[in-house]
Amino acid sequence: MDRNQPSIPSTPPVYAVPASSAGVFGTKIPSTVAFAIAILLFFLPFVDIKCNNMSLQQVSGVQLATGFQMKNKSSDSPLFNDFKTNEADQQITKSTTGTDKKDPNLFAMVALGLGVLGLFLSFTKAKSGLGLSMFTAILAVAAMIGLMIDIKKQVKIDMPGSGRQSSDDDILGLNKIGQEVGDKMNISVDFTPWFYVAIIAFLSAAYFCYKRMQAAK
Repeated sequence: MDRNQPSIPSTPPVYAVPASSAGVFGTKIPSTVAFAIAILLFFLPFVDIKCNNMSLQQVSGVQLATGFQMKNKSSDSPLFNDFKTNEADQQITKSTTGTDKKDPNLFAMVALGLGVLGLFLSFTKAKSGLGLSMFTAILAVAAMIGLMIDIKKQVKIDMPGSGRQSSDDDILGLNKIGQEVGDKMNISVDFTPWFYVAIIAFLSAAYFCYKRMQAAK
């Protein structure tokens, strides 16, 4: 063998770039996790009913979607007892004690249902399924915003002293509280941070579905 013969350099192996090189956005993990988080947040308080900045009752997203019992705490709360000044007030209090069943809110039902549907669609690999999953996430955000507008609008109508109280569509039982306290207390309804985090989770799910669709091209 001639040692003076130049050696042939070895060719480095060429590896095929896998389809997963698009990163984690090319998988179903981000979108499914975002949908799952949004659904789980419905079990946390979405609405906080307050009187003079004191929390009376917190209502979760699931309770808004399925209906809930409006609890009357005036019978054991010194805050309300201070306003029972005459026999007429006491009779009103007795007639409104106990619990009051509130009907499900349509916007909350739609948002929760779309979240569950989007979660199942996010498992699919078909591009059409991913598009539907993104669309359901966007609709869920719209339903959440509709829920906020609906409740805030109803709060203004049912606020004690507004002169526009409607007992037929009292979403959070503010009429019931107003019958007891009249104009003597400031009743308010605040949305908790969990409500806004749920909106962000739905927006994230829509974004992740979009990125997965882009990675699938």
